[in-house]
This record gives sequence, C-alpha cells and structure tokens, in this order.
Amino acid sequence: MAACICSAMLTDNANAQSAGSITLATGWLHVAPQGNATPLTVESIGGVAVNQQLAGSGAHPTSTDTVGITTEYYVTDNIGVAMLLGLPLKVDLVGEGTLQKYGNLGSTKPIPPAIELRYHLFSAGSKFRPFIGLGVNYTWFTQVRISNSQFVTDNLGPGGSAHADLSSSWNPVFEIGANYAMTKHWSVGTSVGYIPVKTRLTLYGQTAKGTQIVSTSTLRLNPLNVFVNVAYTF
Repeated sequence: MAACICSAMLTDNANAQSAGSITLATGWLHVAPQGNATPLTVESIGGVAVNQQLAGSGAHPTSTDTVGITTEYYVTDNIGVAMLLGLPLKVDLVGEGTLQKYGNLGSTKPIPPAIELRYHLFSAGSKFRPFIGLGVNYTWFTQVRISNSQFVTDNLGPGGSAHADLSSSWNPVFEIGANYAMTKHWSVGTSVGYIPVKTRLTLYGQTAKGTQIVSTSTLRLNPLNVFVNVAYTF
C-alpha cells in the first residue's frame, strides 16, 4: 500500500508546471524600502523662484505588509511570463535629521504592478524548481497625505495647510525564488525581489494669508520584497 501511495504521488507531480499551464499564487508580501529622501528644496514662495535647500532635512519610508498575488503562464517548460500584483499597501514617511522630531510626516498608498519573464531550473516534473526573473514595473501613488499638523504649523505658520503628490515611474524588476510541488496542482514557494523605485515629491504649502510655497524632494523607495505563498497550477 505504501508503495502504491508513493507511486501515485510521483505520478501526480509529473509535469505539474509545464508548457501551457497557468499558476495562481497568493500569500504574505513584506515590502521593505531601502532608500531615503533628499533634503527638501524650497522651489518658490508666492510664485517667486527661491531654489533654497533646507540643509539637514530628510526622511525615509517605512516597511509594510500586504497580501501578494502572482499569476504565471508557462510558455515552455522552463520559461514563464508572470504578473505580480498585491492588495493596496500603506507606506509612511518618517522624518530624519532636522525633521526627525516630527516622527511620521505623512503617508501614501503606492500601486506597483509588474510583469516579469521567469526562467525555471530543472524539468517540469521536478518537485523543487528555483527560478530567476527579470521584468518591468510601473508605480503610481494614491492618497498622498501630509498628516503631521505640527510640521505644517512650524513651516507654514498657524492656519497654514499643505498637500503633496508623488510622480509615477517605470522601473526594472529583479527576482529570485523557488517553488516546491506538494501535488500536481498545489505548491508552496518563496521569492525575493528588488525594484529600484525613485519618485519626485512635490509639497504644496499655503500660509494663512494665502502665500503659496512649493518644495520638492527626491524619494528613493528601492523596496526589497519578500513573498511567501501557496500556489495552484491549472
């Protein structure tokens, strides 16, 4: 009986991830930004160009967790085209240097879908299959908010207000990972990805008297992504 069960398991795993199959994976996605922000530069005050850098000011994005989703189509037994998605995640921006005293300055919800070409090692019937991936990502940012009222008051005066936006960008995607087949259809996997994301932060401030102040900074997110998942192959 044991021999029959083992034989059935081996047969069930054969050609699990072969040409023409589609895999859908979901699981825990940890996003750990590795970059920081350049000092704020005041571009203009009341429409008059200033171009003055606030020396010592800086910030860094925080790590976050979400649910990751990946679907992959196997063009051949070893080459697949994958779409990398995830549920909306929230990233906080924390002050550094002269801005460290404010703590959390604001937040945003980036949306970073990616498409990737993967090469899987070993044969389609192997249980353990490492892979490497190279692709492209487009990142845009929603709900960009300046939430620290003390930061706004100190820089724009009582009654001042501020809002911000972050520029969108195309970026390369690098990934390495592995899958382990439990049955013909079910597998578990893990991967580590890196996306060198750079965006331009534009801060629009207004004093209580209506004077407009525009400041900018370059924010490097450069997230290192860890994905642990369960997958089903059709």
